[in-house]
Amino acid sequence: MDWIEKMNASITYIEQHITDTLNTEDIAKIVGCSTYHFQRMFAYMTGIPLSEYIRRRRMSLAVTDLKSNDMKIIDVALKYGYNSPTAFNRAFQSVHGIAPSLVKLDGASVKSYSPLSFHMVVKGVESLDFRIETKEAFRVVGISVPLYGDFEGMVEPVKQIWENAKVNGTIQKLKRLMRKESLGLLEVMIPDENTESWRYLISVATDAPTKKSLEEYIVGAYTWAIFSYEGKTIEETQDLGNRVISEWLPTSGYEYDNGPDISVHTKEDTEGAILEYWVPIKNPSESEDKIL
Repeated sequence: MDWIEKMNASITYIEQHITDTLNTEDIAKIVGCSTYHFQRMFAYMTGIPLSEYIRRRRMSLAVTDLKSNDMKIIDVALKYGYNSPTAFNRAFQSVHGIAPSLVKLDGASVKSYSPLSFHMVVKGVESLDFRIETKEAFRVVGISVPLYGDFEGMVEPVKQIWENAKVNGTIQKLKRLMRKESLGLLEVMIPDENTESWRYLISVATDAPTKKSLEEYIVGAYTWAIFSYEGKTIEETQDLGNRVISEWLPTSGYEYDNGPDISVHTKEDTEGAILEYWVPIKNPSESEDKIL
């Protein structure tokens, strides 16, 4: 089963379990990647977070129940996983702009969101400069922040940890520990295979002993697709990251391996251009995922 087929299989699974408690980890297993990588790919490919897609589908189906069936609002709420009419009402209005009690009125305007379907699309002619490298495991040290929920919800915690690291001198401390051959500061996004959470690490590669104020992480041995962003602005790097996930990966013949993403900075803060973006990859024929 190729990548597009797996993404469509995940949509089928969501539809089959739309009235159940949907676990992102279970959906990600269908695609064969971590929850972080799946949510990231989903958001890039569709333009909306996974949780918002599920909410829209449930609220679209709820309209049918409210219009066609003699169901009370509380029964419809419970059917789609809402334990109170208040929570259901809030979710319904966020999608349709009206209260569920108004749906049966003549002329009531609501929205309909059909199930997604993924297809291969040819886009653009701009090249992506990359190379494939297999690297041995290496040690990084730094500071981290836990991240939860959808990909969009990561922006503020990441911004805050960078601001704090600049103010309290952590960035300079890390630069002093950096290997001489290191490219620069490393953003390491570490997925947790057992929960729907991640750890975002600002770090450097080093063999030097470190104090307890810093944490260490061993980046495992992986094959990496390494994309060169040298000379790009931060806005351009964000666009290129989108293209890697939405254009390159589905057509590359590779799949995400369950390792961290790494962005390499040439400057000490997030306003500096990113030199490289590393994506852990594997051949689809590999039968077992690597373990962090």
